Amino acid sequence: MTSGPLKGLRVIEMAGIGPCPFAAMMLADMGAEVIRIDRKADPSMPNPYPVLGTKYDVMARGRRTLALDLKDPRARQVLLDLVAKADALVEGFRPGVMERLGLGPDACFERNPKLVVGRVTGWGQSGPLAQAAGHDLNYVALTGMLHAMGDADRPPPPPLNLVGDFGGGGMMLAFGVVCAMLEARTSGRGQVVDAAMTDGAALLGAMMAGLRAQGSWSAARGANLLDGGAPFYATYACADGRFIAVGAIEPQFYAQLLALTGASDPAFARQWDRDDWPALKDKFAALFATRTRDAWCALLEGTDACFAPVLDMDEAPRHPHNAARATFVDVDGVTQPAPAPRFSRTPGAARPVAAPGQDGAAILADWGWPRDAIATLRRDNIV
Repeated sequence: MTSGPLKGLRVIEMAGIGPCPFAAMMLADMGAEVIRIDRKADPSMPNPYPVLGTKYDVMARGRRTLALDLKDPRARQVLLDLVAKADALVEGFRPGVMERLGLGPDACFERNPKLVVGRVTGWGQSGPLAQAAGHDLNYVALTGMLHAMGDADRPPPPPLNLVGDFGGGGMMLAFGVVCAMLEARTSGRGQVVDAAMTDGAALLGAMMAGLRAQGSWSAARGANLLDGGAPFYATYACADGRFIAVGAIEPQFYAQLLALTGASDPAFARQWDRDDWPALKDKFAALFATRTRDAWCALLEGTDACFAPVLDMDEAPRHPHNAARATFVDVDGVTQPAPAPRFSRTPGAARPVAAPGQDGAAILADWGWPRDAIATLRRDNIV
């Protein structure tokens, strides 16, 4: 049985990669019944993403799966019959793909006027670039946010695919779909949610936009408060080659950092003199290189010096704070992030990954198909 604040809501997910499955994972973690529509396997096609369809496909957790060949009109009819009973459908195809299949918003609204259709793409459903291929890095680049990251003397580094795919895309899609489902309860009408990663990544930069307009954020990388330019908001190498992160912005926290580390050079007192920042960074780098990461943890962790060790992905689940909060969970032997955020009364849950297509008959039965109709669909290899 599912639990969570979205329990009772039904969502159809068109299987894909990146932001759409991330959004569907978030909805499923929070208790929505998410039915994933997988493509029927084609053994002749190479799989560039070998994690898909396995227990290691963490973003596929928590939902049942039905495999359909949507080139077959009978399979499309099955999907439209599901749409008639769903609260939302989410997809991440290039604009026009669902329409060409006869499954676009208009066709779905004919079957279910209250349906929310969540669509996530890189460039959005409209605009000069809407039909162009791209990936997370391209979308973030267009927003000005990529230019703001990294060292001044190097090209901007790819920020994994956290900013575009998941923050700017998947989270915005999940948020938009929940907003639209709430509105549909009042209006009785569905709508399309157009989640573009360019829009979402730009929105994540709202604070920087304000600082830039005010004149307190430089266009130069590595010269600002939060981009590694400030010596008190940066990462440093330790004696053992590991790293620490320092974020002592406020004067009282900075004072504690200086006191605990023994940084007695009078130059450290000029915290907000930006002309001194490069020299202070060098002084902090020399200081933190004198001890191992664990030695700095023993001295600084848990204080108001705004300190943390830079953990790798294997270390993070074992850290006492993460362990105490169960920030990471084990599902089928795979360590992965736990559902977030936390709810005091209706907690979410991470449930196992289903193999593509394994639940087809059970899904149709639960959604009201008669046994003989299911048998016919299975006999004809539709499901």
